[in-house]
Amino acid sequence: MTDSFPGPRPVHGDSVRLVTDATSLTVTGAIVSQGVLRDGRNYLALTLPDADPQQRRALAGTTSYQYKLYRHGGLLYSSPYLTLRDTRRTGDGSLVVSGSP
Repeated sequence: MTDSFPGPRPVHGDSVRLVTDATSLTVTGAIVSQGVLRDGRNYLALTLPDADPQQRRALAGTTSYQYKLYRHGGLLYSSPYLTLRDTRRTGDGSLVVSGSP
């Protein structure tokens, strides 16, 4: 387990526990966490499977969030609280949540 900011190498998990300033949710499936450098700033991109169309709405009013990424029940990564910067859907319907410390 690490709480240091991840690098550009993707970390793959099978469940994630998201805690926001308004709600909490658990998502299961193929999940990817990856550090991204954009416009000279570090962002954390969390890609969630398209399991629930309400995910984006649940995150829309959020200003900050934290998550814990798991694989086979073992904790892979625990993020610091992040400021939500962007949510978007990919062509395959996956939800990408971007945040920064």
